[in-house]
Amino acid sequence: MAHEQYQQLIHTLHECMSHCNHCYDACLKEDDIKMMAGCIRLDRECADICAYLEQAITRGTPFVAELAAACATICEACGNECKKHDHDHCQKCAEACFNCAEACKSIA
Repeated sequence: MAHEQYQQLIHTLHECMSHCNHCYDACLKEDDIKMMAGCIRLDRECADICAYLEQAITRGTPFVAELAAACATICEACGNECKKHDHDHCQKCAEACFNCAEACKSIA
């Protein structure tokens, strides 16, 4: 199977998606939700692209490099937004996003 060479990336993508989904949900429960709007939006974007790339890799997509490049850009943007917020869920999400961005850059 072609996706076996990407097992570490698949794991990293899944971790990032999980952190983004958790951050998204936690941000919706914050008192000042308007302040969290950018974080919420990027959490969704990032979780979606990570999930898509994970699925595409397991299907044997020929576009791994192109998708990984887009994923890296979105993960980095999400990480930058999350790190602006002091909430623990945002800080953990930022770390996962930056890890995923680096993993994707190494494939792109």
